[in-house]
Amino acid sequence: MTENVTRAVGVDIGGTGIKGAVVDLEAGALVSERVKVATPSGAEPDDVLTAVRQVLATLEVNDTDMPLGVAFPAIVKHGKTLSAANVADTWIGFDAEKFFEEGLGRPIHFANDADVAGLAEARYGAAKGVEGLTILTTLGTGIGTAILYDGHLIPNSELGHLQRANHKKDAEEWAAYSTFEREELSWKEWAKRLQWYYSYLEFLLSPDLFVVGGGVSKHSDKFLPLLDLNTPIVPATHRNNAGIIGAASLSIVDAY
Repeated sequence: MTENVTRAVGVDIGGTGIKGAVVDLEAGALVSERVKVATPSGAEPDDVLTAVRQVLATLEVNDTDMPLGVAFPAIVKHGKTLSAANVADTWIGFDAEKFFEEGLGRPIHFANDADVAGLAEARYGAAKGVEGLTILTTLGTGIGTAILYDGHLIPNSELGHLQRANHKKDAEEWAAYSTFEREELSWKEWAKRLQWYYSYLEFLLSPDLFVVGGGVSKHSDKFLPLLDLNTPIVPATHRNNAGIIGAASLSIVDAY
């Protein structure tokens, strides 16, 4: 951790909402209100940048001396977004980190949203001190994943897009929380879909721990007990704030 820096701003851009807060980097906890605005329809870069400016203005953290980390729902390599899950196709091959740095007038660290959520749980939450392979999944608009081995991140896993045999829908189209809401499934019906997904991950990767994040993790008692797995599965400690906390911590620590 950079000497004398104890606070940073984390912004978590999602398919439906953009959230931000100031984070205590020693405790891994929010020390401001959590500000949330709707992700602009179409989620084009200029519109998303405007929404992020709104979040920062509401937080009153336009001071460029405070580090800023931004989480985004895409494959991110060397500051470029290489995919576009639940956002505009304009982001594919887009130099996003440079775009945000120029648009906000400050340096930032830009990373995949599930990856930073995984790092938050490894540093401050349910995966802290866990040896071996941890897979974090974020159940929301889609399914994001983070793979950690002995606390070290293997970035840009896209296990939410695992294909289902003889089906057109991939894993996230079949089992994301947005599908639960859209199709008005019962917890039991949704758990059957999650059972297929986590059993498949278990078969492919033999993890030591599953951590389940996203807003629905606050209702983990409704669906996690319905799953029958060999791997321990627990809710994320930081739930829907993990992306904010992880983004903030990445703003001054290079975890890659």
